[in-house]
Amino acid sequence: MLSKKLEKALNDQINFEYYSAYTYLAMAAYAEDMDFSGAANFFKVQAQEELDHAMTIYTYVFQKGGRVKLEAIEKPVSKFEGLLDVFEEGLKHEQMVTKRIYEIANIALDEKEHATMSFLRWFVDEQVEEEENFTTLVKKIKRSCNDQASLYMIDDELANRVYVPSIPSNN
Repeated sequence: MLSKKLEKALNDQINFEYYSAYTYLAMAAYAEDMDFSGAANFFKVQAQEELDHAMTIYTYVFQKGGRVKLEAIEKPVSKFEGLLDVFEEGLKHEQMVTKRIYEIANIALDEKEHATMSFLRWFVDEQVEEEENFTTLVKKIKRSCNDQASLYMIDDELANRVYVPSIPSNN
């Protein structure tokens, strides 16, 4: 059984994962509007992954005898200053997600809630990958900002991203 503090933290994260999906859809819409269909594809896949994460935590809360409480989803930012800005904001967002996952893991550690610590391990590892992906893309876009051909090649690369369900093995 989850403590009330841990249950609240997990519920907050479920809601934040839905907000993350909404944020990435706003980024996809911006990229689409700017004729970066590859970047739009990247962010649509990113949004789908966030929905997976929300549902994984949702399921876990019930597995541990908790109750899921969904809240209103905040309106995401939808104005950006170009492709680089969108990806820099994506990186900042992933860094915020990492911080939130760490905070939940710290609660589980303090409470010696081993099952939740084990469950969160996948999310901790996932965040390393997420931050690395965004960091790499930000670097590529920075190098290419003044070269339209290079930006086209990056956008073309992003168009090849395919959604693959990203769920922890224990669910």
